[in-house]
Amino acid sequence: MTTTTDTPENSVTSGPAWTEQAVRALGMTTDVEIAGEILGIGRTKAYEMAKNGEFPAKVLRIGRRYKVSIPALLKLLDVD
Repeated sequence: MTTTTDTPENSVTSGPAWTEQAVRALGMTTDVEIAGEILGIGRTKAYEMAKNGEFPAKVLRIGRRYKVSIPALLKLLDVD
């Protein structure tokens, strides 16, 4: 029988941390959901902010899709 303890290393409540290299590897744009995840904003709130023009980084509206500029996101995070 194997037991595990709930430590920060194996906790399922949070995903992997976003590194600068991982963000840059996304290309020039990403979707609002991923950008929100990088900033610690939930999916629903991120889309609501994008729709209302309140998202903290530049959002591009392409048809029904919202895309977030990676350079603007990096600038917001002060890693450009």
